[in-house]
Amino acid sequence: MQAYLDYAATTPMGKAALDAYQRAAQVLGNASSVHRAGQHARELLEEGRALLAEAIHAHPLEVILNSGGTEADNHVFWSVSQQFEKGHIITSSIEHSAVLAPARFLEASGRFEVTYLAPDRYGRIHPEQVKEALRNDTVLVSIMNANNEVGSVQDIRTIAEMARAKGALVHTDAVQSLGVLPVDVHLWGVDFASFSAHKFYGPTGVGMLYVRRGLELVPHMMAGHQEKGFRGGTHNVTGVYAAGVAAREAALKQPETHDRLAFLKEKLQAGLSEVEGVTFNHAPDSSPKVLSATVHGADGEALLMNLDLEGVYVSAGSACAAGTMQASHVLLALGLPEEDAKSSLRFSLGQGVTEEEIAFAVSGFKAAVSRSRF
Repeated sequence: MQAYLDYAATTPMGKAALDAYQRAAQVLGNASSVHRAGQHARELLEEGRALLAEAIHAHPLEVILNSGGTEADNHVFWSVSQQFEKGHIITSSIEHSAVLAPARFLEASGRFEVTYLAPDRYGRIHPEQVKEALRNDTVLVSIMNANNEVGSVQDIRTIAEMARAKGALVHTDAVQSLGVLPVDVHLWGVDFASFSAHKFYGPTGVGMLYVRRGLELVPHMMAGHQEKGFRGGTHNVTGVYAAGVAAREAALKQPETHDRLAFLKEKLQAGLSEVEGVTFNHAPDSSPKVLSATVHGADGEALLMNLDLEGVYVSAGSACAAGTMQASHVLLALGLPEEDAKSSLRFSLGQGVTEEEIAFAVSGFKAAVSRSRF
């Protein structure tokens, strides 16, 4: 037996998405071609776009198709850098590297000042912090909806209301939200939102950037006429159609998925709590998808290796940072000492996890900890 508890890194393609992928893969034609085969491909592409838009309560014209969350995040910062000669940007110190890297790049250019808001003990950014940081020259506020390492959920609607009242653009990285938390980009009031299909049981390499209608977006550096000129390159018709089907399934099942994951997370936390010297880094109201645990006195690398040997697959933090041998910037921002941050694990749950797997994971965790402490 094995227990895959790394759904925040990636999810397997669901059956509906796999079936859709196989059907679409048999369609011959480039969606940019004018002949009948090309127009058939275009129909599939636009059906996928419409399904993606519906899942986040957007209009299809507000969806820019791309390769995933990292590209979407970078596109927003690129656009801002081209629209404004200078200005002020607000983000947080617990954002994904796909936001922090372009923010630091713009900061290093000397044209933009960046405020990195500090989270509370559980990774929450409070709207009052954003309000206090807003300035007359603030051009962008970028705060993620659900954190990928500790699951903290931010009040994006209130943050967006405050920021837009001051004339700032608002972006949220919502990659970890769709299918687990309620997602309504119009209700949130944001200008941009990033999503990635492989986080909601769709194919890898497919994603979207929500862009509020009427908003100016500077074309991506990938020049081309596709996506209204905003993002060049031949469309991945097969992937987009499968992603749309996956998004529809994820959105329809969201309430059920949320409750089921919350139940499994509670059982998992109870089991891990039986081991002495284990503390948790997520808030009670965090996303049910993510559980962050610190194993005091353990060697983090040994802990991961021993869990792998037990058939329990988890992460030390963001999958994008795997292999860096550095403490998680998120956990350090929460105030954890570096030693504790390096001894922390992220368990993330998904639709395929069973109670039996949770019990198996707890048993494997106990065995791994006993072999990983100094």
